[in-house]
Order: sequence, then C-alpha cells, then structure tokens
Amino acid sequence: MRSHEPRSTSSCAACKLLKRRCSPTCIFAPYFRSDEPKKFAKVHKVFGASNVSKILIEVPEEQREDTVNSLVYEAEARLRDPVYGCIGAIALLQRKMIELQHDLALARARLARYAANYSTGVAGTELDRLTMTGLEMKLRICYNIYIVFGDEGKKVFGGLN
Repeated sequence: MRSHEPRSTSSCAACKLLKRRCSPTCIFAPYFRSDEPKKFAKVHKVFGASNVSKILIEVPEEQREDTVNSLVYEAEARLRDPVYGCIGAIALLQRKMIELQHDLALARARLARYAANYSTGVAGTELDRLTMTGLEMKLRICYNIYIVFGDEGKKVFGGLN
C-alpha cells in the first residue's frame, strides 16, 4: 500500500495547493503525490479539501486508495459534465450498449438466415454485406462498453464522445 512507502521531504500535491506545511501524518500525502498536482486540484475543486479529508478519515486505511481513485474519477467526470457527472457517462455507455446489442442481434439473425439458406443449398449475397471484420469490430466495441471504470473505461468514454 502507498501509505507505507517512504516519502520524500517535499510536500504532497494537496499541501502545495493549499499552501501549507506537509506533516509526516498528512492524510493526503500517500494518495496525492507532489508530481501529480492536477489530481488533487480537480478533487479539491469539486469536493473541497475538508470534505475529502473527512471522507478519508472515515474510510478504513486499506480502502483509501480505491476511495481516492473514485473521487478523482468522479471529479473529472463532474468537471467534464457539471450536471450529470459520472451518471452522464454511464447513461451514454448504456445507450451505446443497447444500440450495439441490437446490432449484434441483427447480425446473428442474418448469420442464422445465411446458415439456413446455405444448408439448404440456397446461397445468397447476405454474407457479402455482413463482413466478419465488421462483426468482430462490433463485438469488440460491445465488450469494451462493459468497462466503465479505470483507465480502460476512460479510453472507451473518450472514444464515444
């Protein structure tokens, strides 16, 4: 866990932004390193340093890093979309997932129809219109839609705008 890593003598990003001296017991230091000043700035702008401090104190130490990551993700989403925040991103991904599930169902129906026609000896041009690369791409997109959080979720969300 980060809190047990040795710290350098420099202030953490939170203390630098708040222009205060960083103590060895600083609640922010293990999670907001000095080389990531924008990380704390975003969280501070949305939630405020006092609220973040209270949240971190209430959360068990082994869950604090996940808590900070969630706060950072929510702050970034809230700054990008002040009204809906993460909910806007989730709603967008859900709409895309429904659309892709519909497309996938259509593709499966076309493949089943082609397979039935092929087995009876009637070959159509349906497979020419439905290329495997297109189907593979839709399957990959559908799989990526399920990834909402973390770095992969950010890549998917960034690519869906």
